[in-house]
Amino acid sequence: MTAASEPARGAGVPAGSRSHRGDARAKTSAAATFALVFGVAGLFSVLTAILAWLGLVLGIIGIILGIVGLKMARRPGVTGRGVSIGGLVLSILAVLLGLGLAAGITTFVNNDSAVDRLQTQVDKLRDKLD
Repeated sequence: MTAASEPARGAGVPAGSRSHRGDARAKTSAAATFALVFGVAGLFSVLTAILAWLGLVLGIIGIILGIVGLKMARRPGVTGRGVSIGGLVLSILAVLLGLGLAAGITTFVNNDSAVDRLQTQVDKLRDKLD
């Protein structure tokens, strides 16, 4: 059969009574999509080290949205389970890296000998500039 001889899709079926599978399109959960966006943004923020605090906050929001997205993906007609899982993984990674960075900075700042070594290096660089 050629395309010209085939009936048009839905031909002969009244507009309100379409019951075949192609008409009901599943929608991706908005929470899942936002979980992925917040996860990526959080991970990039943590990796800059300057915006690590922002990445930590974005990661926490991404985790919450990822969990909500997983629950919403169970509903009929809603997809986004994979997107939710991706957002959760990236958000958890951002939170773990942010906490690790915060712990490392805190340990470094509380170590007097490390701070003294840093101060000595800064003083040497200032002397070279003068």
